[in-house]
Amino acid sequence: MVEGIIYRLRTGLAWRDLPAAFGPHQTVSKRHRRFSADGTWDKIHARLVADADAAGDLDWTVSVDSTINRAHQHATNMTRSERPAGVHLEGHTGG
Repeated sequence: MVEGIIYRLRTGLAWRDLPAAFGPHQTVSKRHRRFSADGTWDKIHARLVADADAAGDLDWTVSVDSTINRAHQHATNMTRSERPAGVHLEGHTGG
């Protein structure tokens, strides 16, 4: 069952296209939804992270590139009339 869920997530295919070797796709998808709703996946993830961290297998270094944090000009919820003329989303003035 879990292998079927992982296979589907890794390949990106639709549930109905899941190979028959994993069982009925309806059963596999229902189990995935149930595990998601009841927190089973969160518990599994937390345990795997804790075990890997205790073993020293995790590197908690994070690198953030500011270019990934920019919003598209249409991402704002302000209308044009609410925004002062010449002021862009980043707060810079001018063109």
